[in-house]
Amino acid sequence: MSETSQTRCGVVAVIGAPNAGKSTLVNHLVGQKVAITSAKAQTTRARMMGIALHDETQMILVDTPGIFAPKRRLDRAMVNAAWEGAEAADAILLLVDPIKQRRHELDPLIEQIASRPERKILVLNKVDRAKKEPLLALAQELNEKVQFETVYFVSALTGDGVPEMKAALADMMPEGPWHYPEDQVSDASERMLATEITREQLYQQLHEELPYDSAVRPEKYIQRPDGSVEIHQQIVVMRDNQRAIVLGKGGSRIKAIGQAAREELSELLGQKVHLFLHVKTDERWSEDKEMFEEMGLDWTR
Repeated sequence: MSETSQTRCGVVAVIGAPNAGKSTLVNHLVGQKVAITSAKAQTTRARMMGIALHDETQMILVDTPGIFAPKRRLDRAMVNAAWEGAEAADAILLLVDPIKQRRHELDPLIEQIASRPERKILVLNKVDRAKKEPLLALAQELNEKVQFETVYFVSALTGDGVPEMKAALADMMPEGPWHYPEDQVSDASERMLATEITREQLYQQLHEELPYDSAVRPEKYIQRPDGSVEIHQQIVVMRDNQRAIVLGKGGSRIKAIGQAAREELSELLGQKVHLFLHVKTDERWSEDKEMFEEMGLDWTR
């Protein structure tokens, strides 16, 4: 780029049905992990942002929670967060899993974005696994419903097709100064990131054993004089039998969760981490206003 070239900066809302691969894609665009990924649907709760750079352009990626029909207060707060994330955007990126299309969740999304003024791009994920003809047919069908500027076929997992899509997104961003320093990759505080990493380990290690009814609360985040950091977190579940699952026999499961989270955090933060976890049962945690605010969500009635 020439010396006279203008910097650009804009917001990209990444939306899609639950489990379409949004967090994986955001991590690829940023070039490192900023959003937690899990095979469990509805993992992303708050509007976790990633900040991606391309030449002179800074893109603020709003990795919205998967939008689904909300039943509980927590669900409603997550859906509100998703749409708030889409509202201030310069472009909307709709990510679709062509294999598990989840039409009951995808179709309402298509309807909602059809009339929106933002520039829109359609990204069909999992090209490494999907067959070509159905992919093209799906792209054509969705294009007839929404005026997408362009369609990209990518694999969020392998990164195939992502660089071309990133360049196109950068071109859509308006001219303007960057909002964040060049080396910043997320607006999440380290304290928040630490709880997300622990929550990801909960999901990865317990899979179907632990339902979606769990949360991780930050308690203390202390920088020690020796350059290490001491982190205390509370894992909250709704029932005593879930507490027993998280603890594991003789505390073996929580120890494994803590060790894996600690190793990943040490690598991400570039410092030694002392992580202390304990488990609490609170059947009404999802009705707790303070808990929502800790997770970066707005309290909804």
